[in-house]
Amino acid sequence: MKQSIFALLTMGACMISCNSHKSKLAYPDTHKEDVVDTYFGVEVRDPYRWLEDDRSEATARWVKAQNALTFDYLDKIPFREALRGRLSELNDYPKYGSPFKRNGKYYFFKNDGLQPQSVLYVQDSLDAEPQVLLDPNTLSDDGTVALSGVSFSKDGRYLAYSIARSGSDWNEIYVMDLATRQLMPDHHIEWVKFSNISWYKDGFYYCAYDAPQAGSELSGKNEYQKVFYHSMARYGQRDRLVFEDRENPLRTYAVGVTDDERYVYLYETESTSGNSLLVGNPAYRNPDFRELAPGFDHDYYVVGHVDGTLYIWTNWEAPNGRLMAADMTRHDRSREAWTEVIPQSEHLLEGVSLIGGKLMAVYMQDVASHVYAYDLSGKRLYEVKLPGLGSISGFSGDEDEPEAFYTFTSFTCPPAIYRFDADSNTSELFRRSEVDFNPDDYVCEQVFYPSKDGTKVPMFLTYKKGLVRDGNNPVMLYGYGGFNISLTPAFSPNRIPFLENGGIYASANLRGGGEYGEAWHRAGTKMQKQNVFDDFIAAAEYLIAEGWTSPKRLAIDGGSNGGLLVGACLTQRPDLYGAAVPEVGVLDMLRYHRFTIGWAWASDYGTSDDSREMFEYLKAYSPLHNLYRGMNYPPTLVMTADHDDRVVPAHSFKFAATLQEVNDGPNPTLIRIDSNAGHGAGRPIGKIIDSQTDMWSFVMYHLGMKPTFE
Repeated sequence: MKQSIFALLTMGACMISCNSHKSKLAYPDTHKEDVVDTYFGVEVRDPYRWLEDDRSEATARWVKAQNALTFDYLDKIPFREALRGRLSELNDYPKYGSPFKRNGKYYFFKNDGLQPQSVLYVQDSLDAEPQVLLDPNTLSDDGTVALSGVSFSKDGRYLAYSIARSGSDWNEIYVMDLATRQLMPDHHIEWVKFSNISWYKDGFYYCAYDAPQAGSELSGKNEYQKVFYHSMARYGQRDRLVFEDRENPLRTYAVGVTDDERYVYLYETESTSGNSLLVGNPAYRNPDFRELAPGFDHDYYVVGHVDGTLYIWTNWEAPNGRLMAADMTRHDRSREAWTEVIPQSEHLLEGVSLIGGKLMAVYMQDVASHVYAYDLSGKRLYEVKLPGLGSISGFSGDEDEPEAFYTFTSFTCPPAIYRFDADSNTSELFRRSEVDFNPDDYVCEQVFYPSKDGTKVPMFLTYKKGLVRDGNNPVMLYGYGGFNISLTPAFSPNRIPFLENGGIYASANLRGGGEYGEAWHRAGTKMQKQNVFDDFIAAAEYLIAEGWTSPKRLAIDGGSNGGLLVGACLTQRPDLYGAAVPEVGVLDMLRYHRFTIGWAWASDYGTSDDSREMFEYLKAYSPLHNLYRGMNYPPTLVMTADHDDRVVPAHSFKFAATLQEVNDGPNPTLIRIDSNAGHGAGRPIGKIIDSQTDMWSFVMYHLGMKPTFE
């Protein structure tokens, strides 16, 4: 059987014609199996189930054949290499992260331009010569080992850092002696996932899983996460288990320690939103965590501890967020006993930072950042004047010092770092990214359009000055719409070639996101998920009706949950788009929860096991299950990666195979499967440029563009 499959795949790959851009492609022949699942008495076929085994020889051969077809196709796009050169030029500039201060020293990340990974630097003062502290580019030959977190001990002796290999969510923790800059070999921790590193005294807290079974590392279901304390003084001894729940295997945790080391706090969650909050005493071997806020219906995040008061951001009884204070000197610390410091407003309170004894509150107003300072009693002191309409990264600084840093960006403003003084309310430009791009040549405007049910949805449009609204402009429409994540204005050099050649970049702020608080999020979840797709389809219809573009000149793109968005809208309205790019998408809505951390998304999606009603709702929009023969689907480039253990590549494999099978039109369905890469985090710059080159080449070619690059 394996030999015959290989022969079919090889023959399919070799049958690609030089005229494949104009006629229907000859795809690798993907065999089908008789696999049937039954949900509430309803049979659902899954003929490409075998592609879920991403470690099998058959799947490896299929991947090789599909990539051969895809790259042969992309190689024939006449401007592809010129575009790669332009993207390389645009990305070749120094990229800085906001400085942060620890133990009297300043630290920051910097990429010289085209380094695979950013390097961690240290300097004694802002005027001192920076020194390399940790260069992740030395950790692998191909740049695929990335830093995923750093944490400094409070006494300044150690740096604990986590790395991820080939884009996987699995992390390893290492510890460096800051005096010698040497690794400490007895302090290496494996099988860490979805964890921060929080120091207390001579050790740190972290979260990890048991080692997975061999062969299931990238696809097995993640269960029974535990919280540990690792001591630097207890060489060779097993880390102390401080928290686990054997009755609830699907709960995950995050642990933190207040700056004064008075309290250790624990977030417990069953999904991607909603958490309980527990607080313990780190001085005890067993912190004896006590619950402050119960359940998983609301979010609670500790801002800091000052003189017996624990400040907590929450959306409990406040969908737009508010800041509360828990008096830790009282016997009753439950949330009902908390006092309100900053009440809910009409705008979303995104987060609060303690800087120099002040509460810096970052609000989102129509998807733009606004910042106000409050004293500890909740009295508003002043507004921080930002450079314009855009978004900021939040403040990096200390609770007791007025100095802080923030990064400002927008669709036409490359990241700029500002040094802020909380006492004088002054911001001064610290560093600005020098990109080969003139913001004055471009326009960014925000429009509000009606969705299917009349809801007004905001969307940003970015384009070159002088553009004529003649219904013939190429447009890239991007969206996400899920998990309370907001698409805020942000700059990307990878969009510039599209904009330079007359393209319009449209970013729609769909329901399901967090742009207008928890109510906006909930309006795009579970049995209301169709609202998200309706919002995106309405954005496309608006752009066409208002004369910005036409269907053949409109492309759609999205990643992860945004890949689901593109897949659903592609299947529901294939007539609206000239190209579609679902990236690392959740495309099989009946089985997503059976892999790695997929079960945690049930708070947004629901699962096919919940009820017949939920199963039917999911099946009605699941991209994989709504592809039909006789349809003419738009040109589609499915993008995924072989080490994606967040949204396993089987989603993309099965969707691409099905679309290739049923599409009756001449438009191509290609799948690009990156190697030694994951869901997106930590990708080296070279891989980013390669994938962006291929994505934009495919889109610009199928939108009929003939770009030139200076």
